[in-house]
Amino acid sequence: MSKRSSAKFKLDRRMGENIWGRPKSPVNKREYGPGQHGQRRKGKLSDYGIQLRAKQKLKGYYGDVTEKQFKKAYVEASRMKGDTSQNLIGLLERRLDAIVYRAKFAPTIFAARQLVSHGHIRVNGVKCNIASRLVKPGDEVTLGSKAQEMALVLEAQSLSERDIPDYVAPDGAAKVTFIRVPTLDEVPYPVKMEPNLVVEFYSR
Repeated sequence: MSKRSSAKFKLDRRMGENIWGRPKSPVNKREYGPGQHGQRRKGKLSDYGIQLRAKQKLKGYYGDVTEKQFKKAYVEASRMKGDTSQNLIGLLERRLDAIVYRAKFAPTIFAARQLVSHGHIRVNGVKCNIASRLVKPGDEVTLGSKAQEMALVLEAQSLSERDIPDYVAPDGAAKVTFIRVPTLDEVPYPVKMEPNLVVEFYSR
């Protein structure tokens, strides 16, 4: 399991955006960056800086996946047919922790990863504790019986701030089916993501 090296709200403030759309995000009150120099006027970003920022935002959104994992997803996306940026989003959305988050089994992507790594999730009836596992269309993702009573899960299911997207079909409160790999337009990001800039960053 990859360790989150920086506080998640610090990422929000560094980007100047509420990237998970959470009501508690400090960006809702303070739109400037963290630290003592956060309120200084920002200089104009170079093309490289814009691409790096787009990469940090997308990578951070998925629970700060490691650079190695993220680069691997890009390489795989570039080998696939079609638009590399769309392929990259498709691969990230197929991650098991992302599906658990989309299914509203966990309130945050970080909690979703923890649920998976603690063995509370089953894929097609088989326990799986690898958060980066890629789910295939038609796969069923189920919450373990113990997890169904956890306060964290009950809190997530009652959240009104986000809905289950069309490409994840719920079957009761503890089971979803991954229907298809989504396109960028279908993914309910609270802020604008620019995977095309991420592709430019890696293909420099």
